[in-house]
Amino acid sequence: MVVCVLYPRFELLCALRTGADGGPEEARRELVAGAVALAPEPGRSQLVGEVSPAAEAFGLTPGMRVGEALARCPELRLVPPDPDGVRSAWNAVLDRIEGIGAACESDRAGIAYFDAAGIERIHGGRLNGVLAAVRRTVGRAARLGCVPSRFSSYAAATFARARRTPQAGVAVVDRWTVTIPRGAVRAFLAPLPAALLRARPELAELPDVLDRLGIRTLGELGALPAPAVAERFGHPGLLALDLANGRDTPLEPRRPPEPVTERIDLPEAASGPQLERALELLVARVLARHERRGRAMRSLAMSARFVEGGTWRTRVTLRRPTADPARIRTALVTRLSELPAPAESLGLEVEAFGPPAYDQGQLVTEPPAVRRRRIAEAVEQARQAAGPSAALRVLEVDPGSRLPERRAVLTPFPVQGGDSA
Repeated sequence: MVVCVLYPRFELLCALRTGADGGPEEARRELVAGAVALAPEPGRSQLVGEVSPAAEAFGLTPGMRVGEALARCPELRLVPPDPDGVRSAWNAVLDRIEGIGAACESDRAGIAYFDAAGIERIHGGRLNGVLAAVRRTVGRAARLGCVPSRFSSYAAATFARARRTPQAGVAVVDRWTVTIPRGAVRAFLAPLPAALLRARPELAELPDVLDRLGIRTLGELGALPAPAVAERFGHPGLLALDLANGRDTPLEPRRPPEPVTERIDLPEAASGPQLERALELLVARVLARHERRGRAMRSLAMSARFVEGGTWRTRVTLRRPTADPARIRTALVTRLSELPAPAESLGLEVEAFGPPAYDQGQLVTEPPAVRRRRIAEAVEQARQAAGPSAALRVLEVDPGSRLPERRAVLTPFPVQGGDSA
């Protein structure tokens, strides 16, 4: 059984807590009190983030443009986002869940999945023991869904709320925990809206297309023939069809990160050479940390806390793993110009390590898995620098055609699966 731990409006609660300098209970009271929404991140599209229940009553949804949101709700209060605080808080939650023996998968803050089958013996040999341990760990703020597949467990967690009408086959363990046996999954999913498919990033745009076609529930989607869905939507459609019928891909638990972080306070109105000097000190401190153990660095994240509230965070993937401070500074210093407001502190975190700094790559032969991994890292670095269409591959369509334009086409280079490396 897959357990989904869902924290509704996790990012908004973190931003409210940071802005009010209070605790979680004060942030929740502020969330319920009025219409609140996350402001757009600096330098990003002008779209609101998570919204409060009072804002939802005005028809506001995450991803709505700021102008439209303010037109629907003139009293809407926009809260500066706190991506750095969200990351720290969510990593702490994942660490607590992993403390009971679970191997978590988490694509975004507020949602985590793990397989309960491997840890049932640790907690009395029963599923209820695992759920009780998770509830003690995450507290009353989280909703739990327990279903044989990942997407179905997410749907059950969204269903786990007070004053819900019970469905046949749905077992409500407590007020915020729902379990569904394997045989009742399809019947449980059938009346739920197809908008739940947005929980998968690769299916974010599919519910809008389905709605225009008159397909509004997962049951209506699951009743469609697979050949017709494949012809109209391709692989995303087949994946959505599997999800609607209770099937899903296996879990991919995360590898817990090694906390290597440094932060430095900045003087008032720091800019230009002062920021570059602070970055130089941060790089030197990170390289001096004993946790590095002589390894090179593959990916780093630079963050800032603004004087007026809110935070900023950006990720940089190096072209090659390195421990050279000059190369690291060169890769990071260009991102300082993206700071949208005066910062009171600057931070640097190592997100991924490479091989030891003295390790030399093989010139002629290397294992296919290593080559695929390096190609995937190079593609990610290119897309971060030049956009999602920066890395393409040539796909032969009609090699024997007399027209050169028909012989091959350009398609996005796949970085998962590794079959094209």
